[in-house]
Amino acid sequence: MAQAHRSPQPSAAPSQPRVFKLVLLGSGSVGKSSLALRYVKNDFKSLLPTVGCAFFTKVVDLGTSSLKLEIWDTAGQEKYHSVCHLYFRGANAALLVYDITRKDSFHKAQQWLKDLEKELQPGEVLVMLVGNKTDLSEEREVTFEEGKEFADSQKLLFMETSAKLNHQVLEVFSAVARELLQRDNREGQAPRGDAAVALNERPARQAKCCAQ
Repeated sequence: MAQAHRSPQPSAAPSQPRVFKLVLLGSGSVGKSSLALRYVKNDFKSLLPTVGCAFFTKVVDLGTSSLKLEIWDTAGQEKYHSVCHLYFRGANAALLVYDITRKDSFHKAQQWLKDLEKELQPGEVLVMLVGNKTDLSEEREVTFEEGKEFADSQKLLFMETSAKLNHQVLEVFSAVARELLQRDNREGQAPRGDAAVALNERPARQAKCCAQ
């Protein structure tokens, strides 16, 4: 199985973009693969359910800086649930995706968040809640306010999208990329030494890998 990557150390060659791992989590048929395909290839088509995990990469140009996103699109079917936990490891960011026309998928996204919290330390991963399929707003079961309220209560980023109409797809990934870069820069500027890490500070990142 592929090795899970953390962002490179500051000693990495400056010409190489920093690498961040982003996982897409959520129920089956909420549009995770469609969001990834729309973002990476600006394409939309009917897709078969993901088996295990699909993998995409995208170099993001943020003006003065650039970074590389390694996008892991996990299967949403329940039978793959335990396997998908392997893909959390080493993640820098996660998109919790639900279908605004399916209340059950919204509840499932909340469960995925609990699963993430079991695997990762508090603050270790940047999380955005994404309500997809706004093109089907007449069938909506989850209001914008419900999504925003939950995201705010958990200190998550939040946005609604339509992979089909290419609505706010670029904005979702760009917002995550900017926040990842800002966090990485803040960590790089933090004073280093032999002193113990303060309780309210995040520990230094360690490389992790998962056996696939």
